Amino acid sequence: MGKIVYPELSYQIVGILFKVFKSLGAGLQEKYYQKAIKLQFIKEGIAFLEQVRIDLDIEGQNVGRYYLDFVVDHKIVLEIKVKPSFCKADFLQVLRYLGKSGLELGILARFGRDGVEIKRILKGF
Repeated sequence: MGKIVYPELSYQIVGILFKVFKSLGAGLQEKYYQKAIKLQFIKEGIAFLEQVRIDLDIEGQNVGRYYLDFVVDHKIVLEIKVKPSFCKADFLQVLRYLGKSGLELGILARFGRDGVEIKRILKGF
């Protein structure tokens, strides 16, 4: 059995996600959850970057860019969704973010009607 990557920081992030859902409830647009998460990171003194741009280049030419919802403490990608359920594309998106960012762990969070669903995604899996 392998080691758990960033257990304390992951626990803090998950706690914030549940706190935000408990405060705001279901049915809001993603941008409102994102603003609330940002406020909680600030309140709890957790370092983060928001809307982190990663350029996609081929042979020195830019072909596009990704925007990561959050990078927490330069360690964890946090991607949030507002939808009824996760799909394969959501997991692949986080894996692409991990590959391009060089980070090891992603947390995929879904704010749905029934609460918050959290998935930890490790680079290479």
